[in-house]
Amino acid sequence: MRRIDDLTEMAAREKGRLASPALTTPARRSITRTVRLLGQEAARVRAEADAVVAATAALAADRDLLESIPGVGRPTATTLLAELRASPPYAAAPAAAAYGGLAPKEFQRGTSVKRRTRLSKAGNARLRKALFLPTQTAVRFNPTLRSFFASLTDPDRRGGGPKAKMQAIGACMRKLVMICYGVLKDRTPFDPNWGSRIAT
Repeated sequence: MRRIDDLTEMAAREKGRLASPALTTPARRSITRTVRLLGQEAARVRAEADAVVAATAALAADRDLLESIPGVGRPTATTLLAELRASPPYAAAPAAAAYGGLAPKEFQRGTSVKRRTRLSKAGNARLRKALFLPTQTAVRFNPTLRSFFASLTDPDRRGGGPKAKMQAIGACMRKLVMICYGVLKDRTPFDPNWGSRIAT
């Protein structure tokens, strides 16, 4: 899954070069070919990753559980399997969130300077990246995260007022990875009533 990310980033850099007005026609053709080849290679590696999961009963079962969560599609589920399994086992959902750098961190200097609480971002950057876009989908279609996002951005929210959109998305990313941990630990598909009780 990390190799797929690398190939995708290389393709994005090549696409960016197409904007240069100094490109000759042969150079433009070379970049176009390279982008196509990188896309083909990414698709090939993704198919191989899917084959590994399908051939391993435990991985296939875990991915099915993750895909039961609205907002978590197959690519995200496979990435979560790769990144979460590459880390030590967790005693609780908040520890899994902390591994992804999704634990709230309060900034305070001395006794007078205090800024907004924000995510620590000290953990697995690939896990955060894998959750960013799916979380934006989940706040629209996942009932648990939709209501959570609405409560965070509510103009009448108590305790500091409404959060900015990106702050709310960050909090929802944390909630989503905790839900993912929960379905894997309990071996139970996503239940919106259960998911709403995950600690924030």
